[in-house]
Amino acid sequence: MTDLGSPDITDLILDEHALFRSEFVALWDLRPASDIEHVTATWQPLADLLEVHAKAEEDIFYPMLLKRGGDEAPEETDDAIGDHNDIRDAIHDAANATLGTDGWWDAVTACRKANDEHLAEEERDVIPDFRVHSDEELRSALGVQWAAFHAEHRGARGVSGDNIAPTEYIQDHT
Repeated sequence: MTDLGSPDITDLILDEHALFRSEFVALWDLRPASDIEHVTATWQPLADLLEVHAKAEEDIFYPMLLKRGGDEAPEETDDAIGDHNDIRDAIHDAANATLGTDGWWDAVTACRKANDEHLAEEERDVIPDFRVHSDEELRSALGVQWAAFHAEHRGARGVSGDNIAPTEYIQDHT
């Protein structure tokens, strides 16, 4: 029997997607960066959540997609891990640039573009595939793990931000 009070992992992922979109809009509203403290207060939690989201997907969601998803699951996973790496690279580039400069905004723009592409692909292909090949009980159990992961890693605590080799990841999880 499904605990109807437990969150569905796909709903939690989609909720974070909506949050990413709104936070990037809030960040863009700060251009030009006249108040660096406000830019930092907007960017850093967003960058941290992007890192935690990617790692949670890699630890909880994508291993189960590879086990339960359709024939496209390996390709979807490969693409998603590559997207995560692009997002991480852009976050690292922003961290290495002077906040508020053109170089910093370029890195944040690259992050936003990589993230937008990733969200669209997950929403169009990955999440529907997973929902077709999983039941509410599994999605709820994974949702509990997702919430616990986020609580443990709030502010990207304990998340390395290191890139992952997609091919090796898929081999390790199939």
